[in-house]
This record gives sequence, structure tokens and C-alpha cells, in this order.
Amino acid sequence: MTSPHGIDPSVPPSGTGCVECDAGGGWWFHLRRCAQCGHVGCCDDSPGKHATAHARDSGHPVIRSFEPGEGWFYDYETSEAYASGPPLAPPESHPADQPTPGPAGRVPEDWADRLG
Repeated sequence: MTSPHGIDPSVPPSGTGCVECDAGGGWWFHLRRCAQCGHVGCCDDSPGKHATAHARDSGHPVIRSFEPGEGWFYDYETSEAYASGPPLAPPESHPADQPTPGPAGRVPEDWADRLG
């Protein structure tokens, strides 16, 4: 059952990378996880900005970092950041051996010049 705050702690992440970037052969800088449905999208510094697009298109307002060692949440509706929140279904992040930016083999050499 989804909480009224846009968080469903029982839903696992959709995968280990940005759904849209993986589908289109793109790359990302950092990853964000929808706290309601588990969709993994790329951050606003990534070329695709898919996490924000997912929040806008789905109406799911809350994301959590999907980076190793980070547990912060952000609410798009209120523009509030939270240092922590409820535990979500594992895994809590992409694999630690997955590079940032990622994924391996798809990041252009001039990636830093392309960040948004």
C-alpha cells in the first residue's frame, strides 16, 4: 500500500541503472530511485534528467538517492530535502562496482563537458 507521502517501502528498485538510459543506450552521472514505484532514473546533472521527468509524468513526488552510501530523500512537490527516511526494499543503491558516471562502456570521454 502506498503511503500518502509518496513512499512505498515494499517496492524494490526497477534495476541497477536508469531505465530510460539503458533502453536508449545512454549514460548517467548519478542515479535516483522513485520512493513510490521503484523507478530508477538519472539525476538532473545527467544528460537525460530522467528521474525528474518520471516524477513529473507519474505524479510520484519523492525520490531517494540510489548512490552507494547515500540515504537522502527529496520531495519534488515541496522542494524539501531530507537527510534520511524510511528504509526501502533492497537494494539501497546500484552495485558499488558500477562506475560513476556509468554504465561502463557507454560514458563518452568528454562526459564532464556534457553535464547539465
